[in-house]
Amino acid sequence: MKDIFKPKILDSLSTYSWKGLKEDVIAGLILGIVALPLAIAFAIASGVSPEQGLVTAIIAGFLISALGGSRVQIGGPTGAFIVIVYGIVQEFGISGLIIATFIAGIILIIMGLSRLGNLIKFIPHSLIIGFTSGIAVIIFSSQIKDLLGLEMGEVPVDFLEKWKTYFLHFDRVNFMAIAVALFSIMVILTFPLISKKVPGSLIAIVLSTLAVQLLGLPVETIGSRFGTISAALPAPNFPAVNFGTFKALLGPALTIAMLGAIESLLSAAVADGMTGGNHRSNTELIGQGIANMGSAVFGGIPATGAIARTATNVRNGGKTPIAGIVHALVLLLILIFLGTWAAWIPLSCLAAVLVVISINMSEYLSFWTILKGPRGDVAVLLVTFLLTVFVDLTVAIPVGIILASFSFIQKMIASSHIRFFETHEKESDYKDELLNRNFTIPQGVTTFEIIGPLFFGATYKVREAMRTIEKRPEVLIVRMHRVEVIDASGIHSFQQMVKDFEKKGTKILISELYNPEVSKQLLLSDILPMVGKENIYHTYADALRRADEIIRLKKRNLA
Repeated sequence: MKDIFKPKILDSLSTYSWKGLKEDVIAGLILGIVALPLAIAFAIASGVSPEQGLVTAIIAGFLISALGGSRVQIGGPTGAFIVIVYGIVQEFGISGLIIATFIAGIILIIMGLSRLGNLIKFIPHSLIIGFTSGIAVIIFSSQIKDLLGLEMGEVPVDFLEKWKTYFLHFDRVNFMAIAVALFSIMVILTFPLISKKVPGSLIAIVLSTLAVQLLGLPVETIGSRFGTISAALPAPNFPAVNFGTFKALLGPALTIAMLGAIESLLSAAVADGMTGGNHRSNTELIGQGIANMGSAVFGGIPATGAIARTATNVRNGGKTPIAGIVHALVLLLILIFLGTWAAWIPLSCLAAVLVVISINMSEYLSFWTILKGPRGDVAVLLVTFLLTVFVDLTVAIPVGIILASFSFIQKMIASSHIRFFETHEKESDYKDELLNRNFTIPQGVTTFEIIGPLFFGATYKVREAMRTIEKRPEVLIVRMHRVEVIDASGIHSFQQMVKDFEKKGTKILISELYNPEVSKQLLLSDILPMVGKENIYHTYADALRRADEIIRLKKRNLA
């Protein structure tokens, strides 16, 4: 257990200093300010109250830093969850969301205890870009109502229905809301030219809120839609659960867990690249699981590692998990002393913040690069993207993984092939590109070289190669120096080849069986005993000498 769950904070505190504390506190203060508008914006876009976003950032943010496997990871609500959370709330309500988040936390803990942290690293880049870009499109689409100040009811969940409803209400736009949104976007994009320490989104919210309140602009605010924001953490509470509810919410919970795992480990990997560190994947998953369970108990929403906030932490000098803990405490203080003022924030400004975030997370440059790449990657990208946008993320991720697996198998098959060189009337030369030399193959000897993995997708190539051998050889040399992987299908195919040739009187020799795992599998499957220890050679040259001896011995016996 100790090697699976070992929070990074334990390493950090053993060598902590006052200088490190000062750096972490400064980074945490900045992060708290950065996270404030994002927590509120993500909550509202997800169809829940602003308080739930703040509670998530406080509770989950604290636990992710305290129990996670990364020194600088910052956690909380993220844009990736907007689509999932909104759909769950529409179908199962807030209580259903809380239960699904709690179950997702349990799943994340199980994933960590099962050491699945390293496996998630191998999810294809094209799949990640596909669903990330799809989520960005959905986030952008979900903000059109508040961005334009449209007077309409609930925004539909379905993508096409959403835009159809928008078009039907475009005659009810609020031009003041549009003006506030455009002003906010301008501030967000230009303020980094003045200062990179303070986020442009925070400045945009402050200026837009002041303008709306001082000028009395007729735009919708958080307060006009949600009422006042509570200036305290809610008491722990959990809705009643029965088996039917658990069964219905297991699918959404799995999606939350999978997406949370992918995004948190991706964020931790990005942080490693910025700091030169090395995160603990399984500890990170367990920490994320506990954080989501804690968030659910306090009525929060799903949380995960946030790449943008983690990068902000590193750029502002955060060195240990203490920075993330300070960021959560800063948010708690803001909620207690300034929370009620958040009700004045105009919704069109928050929509502008999310629009900029959706454009930044769209990965449009990576999307375009993959489109110019191999067809398999293009297929995974487009299918995942389209399913995310038009169907559901719960469908997009598994279908994308299956498609990526088939694409990988196809590439493995393409990399695996069989070649053989046979002689008839005279001796011939066989060129070995790896050794850069020619070998003379005696009459009656065929060289059978297996190149690449011998697995279920490539075994048919062995059968085809056997059929194309024109004349039964006296000796068949099977070269294995390029075989790194063999599975049950490959072993069966190999066994069948040995039996078929030996029935015809062909002597089988195996050379260059260098890979220990392949050698072990051939031994356990009785192929090596079947061939005989005296017919297995370390080099191809030795195998050729043995083949020549067999041919000469047969000729003498016939004479």
